[in-house]
Amino acid sequence: MSRLHDPFRRGQLAIAALFLSLGFQYATWAARIPAIKSDLGLSAAEVGVLLMAAGVGAAVSFPAVAWLMRRMGSRRLSLLSQLGLALLLLALAAAPNYPVALLVMCADGVLVGCLNVAMNAQGAALEARHERNTMARLHAVFSAGSLLAALLASGMTAATGSVAAHFGVAVALLVALGATARTGLLDDATTPDGAAPGATDPAAAEAPGDPEPARRRWTLPSRPTLWMCCAMVFGTVAEGAMNDWSALYLKDIAEASAELAPLGIAVVSGMMVVARLFADGWRSRFGDGRVVLLGSAVAAAGLAAALVSGGVAPALAGFACMGLGIAAVTPCVYAAAARQGSDALTLVAAMGTTGLLAGPPLIGFIAGASSLAWGMGTVAASAGAVALCGTRIRWTAPAAPVARSEATPA
Repeated sequence: MSRLHDPFRRGQLAIAALFLSLGFQYATWAARIPAIKSDLGLSAAEVGVLLMAAGVGAAVSFPAVAWLMRRMGSRRLSLLSQLGLALLLLALAAAPNYPVALLVMCADGVLVGCLNVAMNAQGAALEARHERNTMARLHAVFSAGSLLAALLASGMTAATGSVAAHFGVAVALLVALGATARTGLLDDATTPDGAAPGATDPAAAEAPGDPEPARRRWTLPSRPTLWMCCAMVFGTVAEGAMNDWSALYLKDIAEASAELAPLGIAVVSGMMVVARLFADGWRSRFGDGRVVLLGSAVAAAGLAAALVSGGVAPALAGFACMGLGIAAVTPCVYAAAARQGSDALTLVAAMGTTGLLAGPPLIGFIAGASSLAWGMGTVAASAGAVALCGTRIRWTAPAAPVARSEATPA
C-alpha cells in the first residue's frame, strides 16, 4: 500500500507535524533569549524568572487542560493550541515591557501543556488503533524540531538582528505545519473523552451504575499514575537541563575551548534523535519497562562517571550516555499514562512540561548556590530517580514485533 494511502502513515505524518511544531516553537524563543534580554533591559535574575513563568503556566494548566480535553477532544485542542503558540511568538517579539513578556511566557506554558497532552493522546491512539509502536519516533521529531529552530535562529541572526523578523518567518513555518497536521489527525470518536482506544478509566470501572458519567468527576490519581508523574518530572528535568547547561559545563568546568563547548548540545541532541528513531523497535522487543530502567541507569551512571573523571572527553562521553539513555523515557511513560485514561495522561503530561521548563532554572539555582558540577550531579541523580520510579509503574508486555519495513527508521 502506498504510504500516502496508508492510514497509519497518514496519521503518523500529521501527528509528527505537531511534535515538530512544539520542538520548533520552544527552541525558537529560547534561542533569542539574549536578544530579548537586551531589548527589554533585563537582568540575569529577571531572565530566570521569565523562564520560570513558562514552567508556572504549564504547572497550573492541568485543570484547564483536563477540562478542555473532555470538551474539545485531542484533535481540536491540538490544532488550536498549535496555532496559539505560533501567535505567541509574535506577541513576545512585540512585548513592550517586562510584565507583558511575563504574561506572554505564562500563556506559552499553558498552551504548551495543552499541545503536549493533545499530541501525545493522538500518538497513543494511533499506536492502539494500528497496534504499531511510534511514540519514540514522534518524540524524535520533537528533538528534530528543536534542531531546525536552532539552525534557523543562527541564520536569521546572521542576516538580521530583528527578533520580529525571525519570529515572523517561524510563524509562517508553524502555520504550514498546522495545515499539514489538520489533514490527517485522528478523530475523537473512539472514546467519550478522546482518550486512546483501550484506555481504562478507573472511576468509570468502579461506579458502573452511577447516573453521573465518571469522566465528568475529578478522581484522585492512582498510585501508578503518581509514579508515572515522578518518572516524567525527573526525566524531563534531566532532558531539559542537559540541553541548556552542557555547553556551559564544558567551558567553565571541563575547560573546553570555545569551539568545542557547543559540542555538548550537539552530542546530547544527536544521541537523543538517534535513540528515539530506534527505540520503538526496542520497545517491541524488550518492553517499555526494560527500556526505561536500563536507559535511565545508563544515563545516570554515564554522566556520574564523567563528572567524577573530569575533562572534555569524559564529559562528552557522559553526555552521549545521557542522551542515549534518557531518550526513550518520555515516550514510554506517555504511552503508559494514555492507557490509564485521559485524566492520567493530562496529569503526567503537565508534570513533563513542568519538568522540561523548570529543570534548567532549577539547575541554575543549584549551580549558583554551589557549583555547576553539583548542578550536573543533580541531573545524574534525576536520571537515577527515573529508574527507581520505573520499578513501580505497571508496564505492559512487549508489543507484537514491528514489520520489517518498520524496523528501520524512516
